[in-house]
Amino acid sequence: MARKTKARPRAYVDTSALIAFLDKSDSHHALFRRLFSDPPALVTTALVLAEGHGWFLKRFDRTRALQFLAFIEELRPLRLVPVRTEEHRGGVLQLRKFSDQDLTLTDAVGLHLMRELHITSCWSTDFHLGLTGVPLIVNDR
Repeated sequence: MARKTKARPRAYVDTSALIAFLDKSDSHHALFRRLFSDPPALVTTALVLAEGHGWFLKRFDRTRALQFLAFIEELRPLRLVPVRTEEHRGGVLQLRKFSDQDLTLTDAVGLHLMRELHITSCWSTDFHLGLTGVPLIVNDR
C-alpha cells in the first residue's frame, strides 16, 4: 500500500493517466512520462487501483498487473484514499447528478473526492473527470 503524504493533494490521478504512463503504446504516454518524472502531491482511490490492475491483467497478463501494483507502491508522493461509506455515497450522488453520462462508480467517487479535497487538477484522459469543472491535465498541455 502506498504511504500517505502529508502534503495537500494537488492532483487527482485517474486510471487512464496511470495506464498512459505505463503503456508505451498509449497516445498520451509522453505527457504522463513527463508528469510522473516530478509529480506534485497526488491522490487516488483503491477503486482506481483495482480498475488499473484489472486493465493490465486483461490486456496483458498477471506479471504486468503485478508490475502495475509495484509501481503504485513506489509512487511518491501519493495518497491512497480508501473508499468507505462516505466516499461511496458521494460517488452515488455524482452518478445521480450526471445520470445522462456513462459514468463509472470509480469516476464518480473521483469527482466527489476532487470536490471534497479541493483538488484543482485532474490527471486523466477521460472527459468524464472534467464534468465538475476541474481541469484535465491533457487539456492544459
